[in-house]
Amino acid sequence: MRLTLIAAVAIVGTVATRASSPQPPQQAQPRSVFRTSLNVISVDVIVRDKSGAVVRGLTAADFEIREDGRPQQVSSFGFEEITDKALPALESADLLAGVEATLAEDTKRATPAAAKSGAAVAEPSPMASDMLAGRRLIALVFDISSMQPEDVQRAVDSARKYVEEKMSAADLVAVATVGSTLRVLTDFTADRTKVATALGALALTEGTATEAPESSTAATEEAAAAVTDETAVADAAELDMFNNDVRLRALKTLADALSPIEQKKAILYFSTGMQRSGQDNQVELRSAINAAVRANVAIYPIDTRGLQAVVPGGDARQASGRGQALFSGRGVQQQFAQLASSQDTLTSLAADTGGRAFTDSNDFGEAFARVQRDMSAYYLLGYSSTNATKDGRFRRIQVRVKRDGMRVEARAGYYADRDFTHTSRNDREAQLEEQMFAAVSATDLPVLVTGGWFRLAADRYYVPVALTVPGSAVPVANDTDLVSLDVLGMVRDERNFPVGRFRETLKLPPGTGKTLAGKQVLYQSGVTLPPGRFSVKVVVRENTTGLLGSFEAPIVVPELKQAAMKVSSVVLSTQLQAVATKGKNDNPLVRDGVQLLPNLTHVVGKDQKLFFYYEVYDPGQASGSTPQLRTSLAFYRGKVKVLETPVVERTTVDAPDRRAALFQFEVPAGSFTPGLYTVQINIIDAVAGKFDFPRMLFVVR
Repeated sequence: MRLTLIAAVAIVGTVATRASSPQPPQQAQPRSVFRTSLNVISVDVIVRDKSGAVVRGLTAADFEIREDGRPQQVSSFGFEEITDKALPALESADLLAGVEATLAEDTKRATPAAAKSGAAVAEPSPMASDMLAGRRLIALVFDISSMQPEDVQRAVDSARKYVEEKMSAADLVAVATVGSTLRVLTDFTADRTKVATALGALALTEGTATEAPESSTAATEEAAAAVTDETAVADAAELDMFNNDVRLRALKTLADALSPIEQKKAILYFSTGMQRSGQDNQVELRSAINAAVRANVAIYPIDTRGLQAVVPGGDARQASGRGQALFSGRGVQQQFAQLASSQDTLTSLAADTGGRAFTDSNDFGEAFARVQRDMSAYYLLGYSSTNATKDGRFRRIQVRVKRDGMRVEARAGYYADRDFTHTSRNDREAQLEEQMFAAVSATDLPVLVTGGWFRLAADRYYVPVALTVPGSAVPVANDTDLVSLDVLGMVRDERNFPVGRFRETLKLPPGTGKTLAGKQVLYQSGVTLPPGRFSVKVVVRENTTGLLGSFEAPIVVPELKQAAMKVSSVVLSTQLQAVATKGKNDNPLVRDGVQLLPNLTHVVGKDQKLFFYYEVYDPGQASGSTPQLRTSLAFYRGKVKVLETPVVERTTVDAPDRRAALFQFEVPAGSFTPGLYTVQINIIDAVAGKFDFPRMLFVVR
């Protein structure tokens, strides 16, 4: 494998606001500090007999806990049993106050409502575990950004039925939504009227998801993501438009808010799946799961699409497919793959937190019944881990009952803390290396990484790797200091062996801080790979405050030999940069001393230009004739075509050594009104009688 560094650094975007320089910290008076390293792990356990009934009356001596195979001493023990008998009056428990602002801080942006009103965030009221004894804490979370309006209505109807018929006196229910941010409609309350009122606020118009892509183009188009005009304002928010990170952060924030309560909690997460877009951060998924595990929160995802029929010709929402896919089974296979990929993340959230995923079912009432049953009677065990090493690795927990015929239900384990203070204060390289190999890496600094592929030879592809950091997230102490970012990246194959690595320190000149707000800091590198499945992980640290960010995503380099139409990935850019090249250049994004800088967020301003670049390989060529490639771009707002470029015909091969025809279109963003658009690239090979129509989403603000 050969790694090619292009070491391109750029600041892209338009200035929106000016970031204020942080004030120097005031010197605190020295005081005595006493520290303890006690690490207590809490595990909720359900024990059932052969008939499935919950076993009561066990003691701490009946349990055996092992962590990574090593026996642990049970230090705390309790049995929680929730019944519907009369309980002390408790109308509400203010546990979620301030979580909206917490998520906004985590994502480096404030919610639009808070920005407009300037209202202060209420401090959460103290609430101890003993005050909530005998209660079930159930949070109903509706992912309105993934659901169509009819999906929202179906989910709300099932929740209303539960509140009216099944909600008991022991249930404390909260209602929240996840869209462009987290919104709490009501905190935990036993008042059915309050819960019903909150559910009534979820109207049909709450569903903001774009239509699901057709199976015929699912392999080439970007996954749909919900956006509004307000979400396109903040530059940091652009990183979350086309991935699932904001949803996972919302679940993590809810779990952190519930962590002070020792009892078991549940989150019913209504969604239509988390469609993988190729820009999803795997670290965010593991971080959300780990936060839920540590907080004793079980997640119960519900796919509100219900039972779906997969038929060869597609359902009634779209026209019947054309070509051989209808008869070869490829169309059905694509539909199954698309459905499974949207449910994989939901299944992982449930399995790793001790919950259960409810998919392919029209009866959502089963989910509410399962939550009530799982939280009715359980044991709460605590132990102090004998492994004090803060290495950030996964610790597997095994719980066993010392009696025959017992079945134990408990979560599989947790991720240990990572202590950067002791291991990395004087060794920054070691800190980056630790983050690179940590399963749960730091995500304090927002980072977005994408890749692509361009064929160099039959078994060799150039894969550009680009990352961006919002300028507003990079603190600048003053105008005289140098601003720098450390970048460490690694590409691994399916065996988890490293096949590419890059390490760079990005230095921004003094005075750059005045223009960082509203812009993106972009870095590009590249690696040469064969066809196959890979993963890339990048760790970024800004060296002013030491904030760390990480991003991990899969990279699939296709085997174009088997493709009917051999087309590279499509690059969207809004800026060109002059670069100095020496010798042979393998980077297709650099031509004639000009480099195409990819727009990773797919968010563009009306004063910018849109550049679309792609390559077509091995065009059809009959004996004695020339190729005949025709291509154009069609832009859609929903289902309405708003613009189409003139057709470009190519009868020559631009790069003979790669047998590639190169295409680059330039379209002014001012041609579009602000909003979400889909661009379809039409490619027709007249000689070979083949065609392809890859798609991409972008937002004009």
